[in-house]
Amino acid sequence: MTGLSSTTPDPYEELLVSPRYLAGVGESGDASFAPIAHWPHHNLGDAPCQLLVTSPDHRIRVGWFGDDFELWKITASEDALAAPRWTATANHLTPPEIVAGLTAALAHDYAESSPFESDVRFLNRPSPYWADAVQPLIDAGWERGGGAERGTIEIIAPDKQAGVVIDNRLHGGDDQTVELWSGPPGWGTRAEILFTARTPSHLVAATAAAMADQAPVKRERHQFDHDLAHLVTLAPVRPTGIARPDPGLPRAPTPLDVRRTSVTQAVHRAAGFPRTAADLRVMAARSRTTSGAQNGSTASAPPRSSSPAVSASSTRRSR
Repeated sequence: MTGLSSTTPDPYEELLVSPRYLAGVGESGDASFAPIAHWPHHNLGDAPCQLLVTSPDHRIRVGWFGDDFELWKITASEDALAAPRWTATANHLTPPEIVAGLTAALAHDYAESSPFESDVRFLNRPSPYWADAVQPLIDAGWERGGGAERGTIEIIAPDKQAGVVIDNRLHGGDDQTVELWSGPPGWGTRAEILFTARTPSHLVAATAAAMADQAPVKRERHQFDHDLAHLVTLAPVRPTGIARPDPGLPRAPTPLDVRRTSVTQAVHRAAGFPRTAADLRVMAARSRTTSGAQNGSTASAPPRSSSPAVSASSTRRSR
């Protein structure tokens, strides 16, 4: 384990944190939206759900609740107006790189589907075999725990700091039956991802695979919960002995900068589309005025509204 130095550390020093399931949410949820950055983005302002990303046909919805206990709510439906077939939620301590395992699987399923088909993979019935949903954890050496309640199965990570609980008892379709967790018990230390009973097993498995991934994730020092420092390995991104650049000089964009920019641009593009009938009337009036003045030139773009950053607030409502 790597501890912090005795000298005053740079709060913005980039660290590699492993295991990733104890790294926390970091600065933002951008990584979770990267696989679906090309989908329509709906900026909802100060609503509880601040950002909604949907598949083009609106059957898949990924909501970001930046000021809540549950930061992500992900659903899939048979059509845009139908009730969700299944729901997944992830709380305020869940690393977005793990949520990205689920959104990447959804993006793949959607790319392979047709908007006119009801038999699509992201709406499949879950497998009757519980191991299909957690096979990546078993392959990674996670083992069954001995403290599970009757009718449930628990798989525990080798370090005992993460696991999954599968409830095989009879439940309604909207009951939560799979829980991926990491960290010590407590509101400020335990990450949770919950799936309802009809979630396809391959989507749970994709999330579990991202959780078991041994690649570390990057966090700035001030973003990491140091109460968990004794449970993780921390390594500086920049090798020891290499001088840090002058903070006053511009730096080249990092891959994280590029990813954040792509998500932010997608949000701004979504904000540029008309949202109300009044917006459409304004666009039509501008089109007629511009056409008359420029003999058939295209209409100007509608006013662009500001969009919130996809980041977790330091103040959240209690559960």
